[in-house]
Amino acid sequence: MTVTTTTPQPPAGERTDPPRPHPADPTDPAARVRPTDSTTHTTHTTPTDPTDPTDPTDLGVWPASTAELPDADLTVGGVPLTELAARFGTPTYVLDEAEVRARCRAYLRAFPDADVLYAAKAFLCRAMAHWVREEGLGLDVCSAGELELAVTTGFPPGRIVLHGNAKSPEDLRTALRLGVGRIVIDSTSEIARLAAAVPAGTRQQVLVRVVPGIAAGGHAKIRTGTDDQKFGLSLADGSAQHAITRILGQPRLQLVGLHCHLGSQITTVKPYLSAVRRLVGLLARIHEQHGVTLPQLDIGGGHGVAYRPGEDSMDIAALGAKVRAELAGGCAAAGLPVPRLTVEPGRAIAGPSGVALYRVLSVKRTGEHTFVAVDGGMSDNPRPALYGVRYAPRLVGRRSSAAPVPVSVVGRHCEAGDVLAAGVPLPGDVRPGDLIAVPVAGAYHLSMASGYNLVGRPPVVAVADGHARVLVRRESLADIQGRDIGL
Repeated sequence: MTVTTTTPQPPAGERTDPPRPHPADPTDPAARVRPTDSTTHTTHTTPTDPTDPTDPTDLGVWPASTAELPDADLTVGGVPLTELAARFGTPTYVLDEAEVRARCRAYLRAFPDADVLYAAKAFLCRAMAHWVREEGLGLDVCSAGELELAVTTGFPPGRIVLHGNAKSPEDLRTALRLGVGRIVIDSTSEIARLAAAVPAGTRQQVLVRVVPGIAAGGHAKIRTGTDDQKFGLSLADGSAQHAITRILGQPRLQLVGLHCHLGSQITTVKPYLSAVRRLVGLLARIHEQHGVTLPQLDIGGGHGVAYRPGEDSMDIAALGAKVRAELAGGCAAAGLPVPRLTVEPGRAIAGPSGVALYRVLSVKRTGEHTFVAVDGGMSDNPRPALYGVRYAPRLVGRRSSAAPVPVSVVGRHCEAGDVLAAGVPLPGDVRPGDLIAVPVAGAYHLSMASGYNLVGRPPVVAVADGHARVLVRRESLADIQGRDIGL
């Protein structure tokens, strides 16, 4: 099998042909069937320890297209990872187009008659914007940069929502110039600033971001539903109600609904049901006090994914069914029409669709510790340093009979905290030149990448139907030097 590269094409119009089929719904664990072929593929190797959630031989958190070859290589999207590494170098990020599309469709099935917006902050490039648009999703952006990239790719601005706790004047000007669909008001000071920027004779649709006072999320730094963080307007102290009154008094702003976002890596439905109940209560108070019935309710995203075998992830189908039932029941009890629902998945679409490839540079054994240093690190994936997250890296492209030993996969940067995966099992004979693959690498890796040590950011390569193409090229030293224009 060979890797074929093609030049990325400019964005086409809306899809007219049937979407490319995908063999499984990746949000349904029972449907994650791997392709098998008695002569070329095996579905799973014998686990080193079936109870170990870091077992790298378990393919459950990999893209649904992943298959193992006899030489211990893996194919994703029909393309061997060793060929991708040889052709494009390392580090390289691999994005499975079919997995992205299948996850988009799973959300549309779980939330019929709702607006599903892909959260661009998880990862955005022109191809990603093109794929989610073709699959029928809208877009949630946080800056003028994300917005400009999407619109110049051909994304309809009316299907885009602009977020942000501190939108710059340029963010707001760009949103109004391009005709963004909705803007989420995050503070009272933003109300007058936005209203003054709206052209005379027009109205801008806005939502109010409400803090419902619900603690949820996988880490304190990604919990945004409580009053002790920077986002939104509090329901408890009346800030949200005050902002709503002020917006209703602005003739150039059209309040169309409420918004909330509880946090990230949430794996249970209960926090969302609590949020719906509190927001329906606020909708009822708005109707009673102002005689206004708001037609939209956006409950954000934050749906958790499993980074290692055995970890919990959000059941998207159950979430959709229970949230819609809770919303319908609450509105019926309050005598309100059911507002149109909006959800904003990001990680749950991009994360499991991506794989990071690294080359081992050195192996150092110090006392009881083994450090496997690779050619990437915190500049392309800061999440372990920020949140202490754990991954399940895997040796690919070489069959080893050595027993697994616990190692720390570390990066190349001059920082003791540059650890990509601590205490994970890899073959005891792991050595320089080996290829290491890390699944669930599609979200909040490259979107949060830095210029630390001037290493340069890795490329993004899309795989589909046995072919590969570069979506985002590797950042070169010339790119970095070109920005440095002074002495």
